[in-house]
Amino acid sequence: MNYTRRSFIKTAGMAGVAVSSQPFPLSSDASLVAEVINPYNRVPVSLIIDDSTCLVNMAYYGIPQFAGVFPDQYKQDWRKLPREIPDTFVREFGEWSIENGVKGKYSMVPFPGCTGWISRFIPGWTERELKNSLDLVREVILPNWDIHPEMVSHTRVIDLKTGQPYPYATPEYMENWEWSQKKSADELAAYQAYALKILKEVGLPCEGLTTPGGYGGRNQNNLALSTLEAVRDVYGAEIPHYFRDLFTEKDRSVAPQVLHPSGLEGPDPECVVSILGCTGDWFGGWDGLVPGSVDRFITEDLQAGRMVEVIESGEPAIMVCHWPGIYYNGEKVGFNILKEIKRRLDQKYDNLIWMKLSEIARYWAAKELTTISATKNTIVLKAPFAAPGFTVRINSSLRNPRVSAGGEGKPLVRIKDLKVLKIGTWYSERNGSVVCFDLKKGLNEIVIN
Repeated sequence: MNYTRRSFIKTAGMAGVAVSSQPFPLSSDASLVAEVINPYNRVPVSLIIDDSTCLVNMAYYGIPQFAGVFPDQYKQDWRKLPREIPDTFVREFGEWSIENGVKGKYSMVPFPGCTGWISRFIPGWTERELKNSLDLVREVILPNWDIHPEMVSHTRVIDLKTGQPYPYATPEYMENWEWSQKKSADELAAYQAYALKILKEVGLPCEGLTTPGGYGGRNQNNLALSTLEAVRDVYGAEIPHYFRDLFTEKDRSVAPQVLHPSGLEGPDPECVVSILGCTGDWFGGWDGLVPGSVDRFITEDLQAGRMVEVIESGEPAIMVCHWPGIYYNGEKVGFNILKEIKRRLDQKYDNLIWMKLSEIARYWAAKELTTISATKNTIVLKAPFAAPGFTVRINSSLRNPRVSAGGEGKPLVRIKDLKVLKIGTWYSERNGSVVCFDLKKGLNEIVIN
């Protein structure tokens, strides 16, 4: 069963074709095997922050618009919520994440709740306050967080011809519900490009997007294709990615899905990566009204919880939250839960690596799409995409291996403890070896003897 990102959304399973990764036999007798493993032999962890933007509390402005469509479902007293999530909190959160190495994705809704445009003005705040808010995102969010649009308004669908919301308060004209479910890939791409161009106008980098609520949930193949088209068209990103679904069931894979690969033999290869979350919003809810629980992520005794399940499976453990719940109306309930999760994870594990979604997407694209073959003494990797910290396990003890790419060879430094694996090093024992290096686009060779 899929976990719903909002209480009102039923997510769908992935569509499209994913390329799965398996160990590669490297000789005719299959005695030598190479397997691409996690970067630096560590488990990626990350945090997806939804419903964030400049100044505007999306819950305050979103709830009454959702209630206009489904009055029986949205009965929260939104008037008691603050209309603003202040920049003082953005600074506190951003500086804490830099200090503690926490990374992930941070949404910037371009026309938040139809209040105003982050590229122009938002009524209720001065132009200086909006500029300062954008500058703050660049200062304390960009170092550790990818920026995504969460489509245009996250509430009403915008008429691209006028820039105004359609006047119909029905599911067919809300971004969260029906509008996106039967649109073609080109129609979705045009809408997503509109959102991306606003972020580009304010100088924010972007390699992916986040779906608002149920957007594209029953139209996932076109969602993947439209993401590939829109992000490459507006930003020229080499490996577009998106967040749409999360799964909380034990033993359900949450590995990134590498979709629609093409042109892998040519100079301009393409693919798009669907990033999957592994938790529900157990921080403070999407509206900042439902306090969460640390124990659902990792228990006090460090033995259970969803993060423990996923980390010990070796797949990326990507948490999901909403900005109003992290702020929690000034009480910072979600933020304090995050701090305690980080403390417990640090107490239990020494093999984690915090990564942005774009970094995870790049690594998985390289992991799934790089072809591996061998000569007598050389492992040959043909990579459509580069990836730092590329890590390969070989079922043989090596002697003085070196890596070459583009005619330039580099010897690797042997380490005695696999926990200190880094770029340019290798670890070997009787039954196998692990090699870590920067994978270059094109041909790479590991000379094994």
